[in-house]
Amino acid sequence: MFDFCYILCYIFYYTKGMLKKMGRIIFHIDVNSAFLSWQAAYNKKMGNKEVDLRSIPSAVGGDEAKRKGVVLAKSQKAKKYGVRTGESLFEARKKCPNLLIVKPNFKIYRMYSNKLFDLLSEYSDTIERYSIDECFLDYTSSQKLFGEPIKAAYEIKERIKRELGFTVNIGISNNKLLAKMAGDLKKPDKVITLFPEEIEEKMLPLTINELFMVGRKTKEKLNSLGIKTIGDLNKCSMGFLISNFKKAQGTMLYNYSHGIDESEVEISRQTKSIGNSTTLKNDTTDINEVKKVFLALSDSVGTRLRRKDLKGNTITVTIKNNLFHSYSHQRTLPYFTNSTNTIYEQAFKLFNEFWNNDAIRLLGISVGGLNKDEVNQLSLIEEKIENEKMKKIEEVMDKLRDNYGQDIIKRGEPKEKTHKIISDKLDYFK
Repeated sequence: MFDFCYILCYIFYYTKGMLKKMGRIIFHIDVNSAFLSWQAAYNKKMGNKEVDLRSIPSAVGGDEAKRKGVVLAKSQKAKKYGVRTGESLFEARKKCPNLLIVKPNFKIYRMYSNKLFDLLSEYSDTIERYSIDECFLDYTSSQKLFGEPIKAAYEIKERIKRELGFTVNIGISNNKLLAKMAGDLKKPDKVITLFPEEIEEKMLPLTINELFMVGRKTKEKLNSLGIKTIGDLNKCSMGFLISNFKKAQGTMLYNYSHGIDESEVEISRQTKSIGNSTTLKNDTTDINEVKKVFLALSDSVGTRLRRKDLKGNTITVTIKNNLFHSYSHQRTLPYFTNSTNTIYEQAFKLFNEFWNNDAIRLLGISVGGLNKDEVNQLSLIEEKIENEKMKKIEEVMDKLRDNYGQDIIKRGEPKEKTHKIISDKLDYFK
């Protein structure tokens, strides 16, 4: 009898939770050609009589002599010439000889990004800042104040156009995945829905590379398995996908092809985590190069944590591939840490578990779950890594950098159990 009651209670609460998730309304707001649109809006606001960048073949790009010499944003007119985001300015100019290139101005972009989020915060206090030009907004509780979702989305879109001077796409669904997919269905300046009942008509006919998180390498492998569309993927069993991909990736592909995503809209807060990321000099699949970048990032994050007297227990790794698709994974540790070695080892393990073998353009590491005065009983692993000798080494390195600059000392890989000293000033601290 007890077991039967327990089962009934479980079914009740599980169903209640699922209904609650099904009843959610999530907006995905994405600025159309953000950098270019923001530059055009700024020019107009400042009274510049130059032609609107959005009305001609134009692009925002950097210095061609450096890694920044790629197209960061393009106008619709440039898109008609085949200009693509992420390609070199040289290639873009070959396609469109009269292309107007504007150098990026990140100060302007941050200003407009903040203005956008200030406006959106009038409609919900649950906003996840996904990047500088896009976010997720939980509209579920806002319906009582601002009315029906589609009508509210149009109101938001028109306010942004009227008050801030640029356009956005707004995708609407009951989870983050489908909301983001909806916003990508047709651009620019659109409000589009993609609810579960619309998946068969709107999502399944799309080519497989249009599914969120499917990059070039994954597309090629899926194509080799005879999977050309999202509909084809939708028909595959989870077991089949897991047997052909890593478990995490196979499960993700199955869930996403069915429109399943239970992740919450996480409110963005300052100091929620400390992290660092870097765009690589060249796109790479070289694991040794990845290790070097991870070590440098871990060193940077660990140093910042120690300077603030903070420790964290949640490691997040972010990858952006050469097609500008970003994906991330995280792990919560049973202890808190600010050790560079621990961050490096845990981050690299995480990376190995979810990397799709695609060409990497950007890598990022962050440590969350921060606590200033947490007292923890170290695990055996933590005791091995964060011994007193290593702590003293890190203290000396931090002092060296504080006194002589960040480049005074570089780390070798942890397995080498050594640090490369770039100066003889270590004696100063003995």
